[in-house]
Order: sequence, then C-alpha cells, then structure tokens
Amino acid sequence: MTISVNATKNVLANAYAGIAGSNVVYVSVHVNDPGSTGINEASGGSPAYARKPSTWGAVVNGQVTGSQVAIDLPANTYNYAGLWKTATGGQADFIDKVAIAPTTLGAQGQLLITPTFTVS
Repeated sequence: MTISVNATKNVLANAYAGIAGSNVVYVSVHVNDPGSTGINEASGGSPAYARKPSTWGAVVNGQVTGSQVAIDLPANTYNYAGLWKTATGGQADFIDKVAIAPTTLGAQGQLLITPTFTVS
C-alpha cells in the first residue's frame, strides 16, 4: 500500500530517523550482504576504515536525508552500506542496510555516502 498522506509519511520518516535514539547514525560499508547483524563490514586500510557519523536533517514529504560522509576504504569491491546506532557497537546496534552499485577500489580510497530514507 502506498501512503498518500504527507503527515503520515513524515511521522514514519521521523520514527526511522530516531531509531538510534538521536538524530545521528553511523554509516558503514560492506563487501557483501550484511544480513540483519552487520556482517561483512570493511576493515583495514591506511587511514583505517571506520564508521562515520551522519546527522539526519528535517523530514520533508516523507523523506529524511543525512549528511554526506566520506569513508576511507582499502582496495576491494564494496556492495552494501549500513546504518548503526554507534561507531563501534556490535550486531545489537545494527539498524539497516542498502545495496549500492558495486564499487571497486584498486587502491586505498574514499566512498562518499549520503543516507536517505523515503516513505512511499
């Protein structure tokens, strides 16, 4: 069912943006499907890979967008991004995942990610 009422869309988008307990989530990158626990997360590199904080903006028409993050990654192919409640927490802190266009880095590099959640 498509939700037609913007006020309802906004309530749902606000609820999603608040799952972490604040308006900040941590963005991760994964080589394969992280499942429901955040497995297959990137690691290594110099500078070392780490989840990056993103701050949700205001909800408009059922959509909320976080601030763009630049994530340092070692050479590999990356297929998913994830959202977490914390910068270093385990599977209980994993919120969500999304498949991204496969991105292959032949050497250390950065991936720019802007999280967005839309209620339709």
